[in-house]
Amino acid sequence: MASDGVTKAGKSAIVTATQQTPAPPSPIEQPLDRKRRVHRLTGRDKVVIALMIGIPTLIEAVLVWFPAIGSIILSFARWNGVGAFSKIKWIGGTNYSDVFNVDPNFWPAVRHNLIWLAFLAFIATPLGIFFAVLLDRELPGSKIMQSIFFLPVMFSLALVGVIWQLIFSPDQGLINGVFHTNIDWFGNPNINLWAALVAASWKHIGYIMVLYLAGLKGVDPSLREAAAIDGATSRQTFFRVVFPAMRPINIVIVVITVIEALRAFDIVFIINKGTNGLQLLATMIYTNSGAAARVGYASALAVILLVIALVPIIAYLSQAFKEEKR
Repeated sequence: MASDGVTKAGKSAIVTATQQTPAPPSPIEQPLDRKRRVHRLTGRDKVVIALMIGIPTLIEAVLVWFPAIGSIILSFARWNGVGAFSKIKWIGGTNYSDVFNVDPNFWPAVRHNLIWLAFLAFIATPLGIFFAVLLDRELPGSKIMQSIFFLPVMFSLALVGVIWQLIFSPDQGLINGVFHTNIDWFGNPNINLWAALVAASWKHIGYIMVLYLAGLKGVDPSLREAAAIDGATSRQTFFRVVFPAMRPINIVIVVITVIEALRAFDIVFIINKGTNGLQLLATMIYTNSGAAARVGYASALAVILLVIALVPIIAYLSQAFKEEKR
């Protein structure tokens, strides 16, 4: 009887000890506990992060934001760009009034820039997308054609202007030689803008083609396969499946097209320095800030150009983001 009591007491002690001893953490709980631990950044980590964020921000501020803000401020002043800031004379909105009401070249320049934008947006850019779609099908000779279209992209617009001056030369140019004409393509103010647009599109088409072709290579092939199973044609597959999936690339192309159209300068300056039917806002900014020494007036033109550039970009981005939210 005594031994039975001892045995029962021992068993109860073992059970009590077992209940009080916490069970070891399961293998599933251990990684969770490790993930929950917060590792504090060391001083070296903080310095590296500060440098990685601070240096690009400083470069962006010095090269972009400070000049932009300075242009906005100087647009309300008269200054020749030489000497101390104390020589700056504040004249309010006189520069803007002169731009809109006095300068005879402003409204032709705005019209030419808008024509440039429309030509690139509705002719050159769609052609680049079209060639990208064709080359994406990997037809025979597509690699050679891709190299041919990409070649002008490597040229600067100044070099493009020189090349097309030789092509459009009234005396020994390729166009007049082939068609046996004697047209001054860059000298006639009625047609020189369209000739310059053809030259600029030669490079722009290749640039858009490369961007869109890279985007097409990243589209999931299963999307096209599913569309083909549903009986969609190639045209329906592109516009209803592929094109919506290319939204990030489409946004980039819209921004690039607007910027390329409104900052057009090199090719026009090479042709005739932005005169005789080729007035553009960029050439007016250069002329007034350089030889004319009218920094305030040139700053007003730059601000106007900035506003014109932001309007279509903001409108397209806002529409794109609204569709994403839906």
